[in-house]
Amino acid sequence: MGKGQGKGAIGVRNCPPAALDAFTGTDKLIVKPAVPSDDFIWSRKPEPHAVRKRAIMAAHPEVKALFGHEPLTPLYVLPIVLLQLGMAYAMRDAEFWSVRNWAVAYVVGGTATQALFLAIHEITHYLAFKKMWHNKAFNILVNLPIGLPYCAAFRGYHLEHHRYQGHDGIDTDIPTLAEGMLFTNVLCKTLFCINQILFYALRPMAVRRQKFTQWHALNWAVQFAFDAAVVCAFGWGPIRYLLLSAYLAGSLHPCASHFIAEHYVFVEGYETYSYYGALNKLCFNVGYHNEHHDFPNIPWTRLPKLREIAPEFYDTLPYHDSWIRVLWTFITDPTVGGRSRVKRNKGMAKDIKIS
Repeated sequence: MGKGQGKGAIGVRNCPPAALDAFTGTDKLIVKPAVPSDDFIWSRKPEPHAVRKRAIMAAHPEVKALFGHEPLTPLYVLPIVLLQLGMAYAMRDAEFWSVRNWAVAYVVGGTATQALFLAIHEITHYLAFKKMWHNKAFNILVNLPIGLPYCAAFRGYHLEHHRYQGHDGIDTDIPTLAEGMLFTNVLCKTLFCINQILFYALRPMAVRRQKFTQWHALNWAVQFAFDAAVVCAFGWGPIRYLLLSAYLAGSLHPCASHFIAEHYVFVEGYETYSYYGALNKLCFNVGYHNEHHDFPNIPWTRLPKLREIAPEFYDTLPYHDSWIRVLWTFITDPTVGGRSRVKRNKGMAKDIKIS
């Protein structure tokens, strides 16, 4: 435990006064807000990222030099695509329920697929190529080892999450009230963590339907044509491996912890948290999450530089020091649960039009 850090899921450096009492020594546990009894944590304040972005731009106009696409991104992503497709071929004859199949799908497949999820996240912000359609087409290619069409729908929901963070009925990253009421004890929160990928895949369709565009159609057509070609050539084995990898990538996997680490409230008054540990190397620096939300037009390779340029804005924020500990704390700590999310503008979704 480093200097100035308390026990728990959060490590803190130069903690701001609002949270200082929770981190006064290494022998004290972090004080977390109580889980609301029947609803989420409602806020009348605007989401913090636009405010901080303006302040950083005023204090450090040089951050503009960090904006723009990262040409190296495709060079990092393509080997992961080839690795997962190669593993699917290698595991084509494995018995589905064998320990070996699940172990390989968890360690190799789950890690690779989570990296592809986050590569799609990066490319969704048009940060791999200069041209919009190059990014969209590349995302469809990167989607192939996931087994199901995903990237086109993800873009719409994710950009709404950025623009309307926490907005009731718009930000589908937030659990439904039914999920929040259910996932409150160790057993139910464990089941939620095991099946995170299912909730993240199905919840948006239940909360906010998207317009089906030509990019959705192309994503579906290319993906299912690829799947059919694989089945015709090698049988169902490779597809089973890819789908199992995708499931495990969003299950009790260390890298899947970022789903919880990013926006579940662990310290009162803070709704976004960064993580600066080694797993960022496998996840396109998604742990730099405050930085990413402040400047979604800065690519993953330059987010550490942003924090270096503006330390007075980031070193005072609470942050996670372990994604594995985040999972443990979420499951076992009664002060953190499915309703530990900040929401705003109750019932106003019908009045907001998304462009």
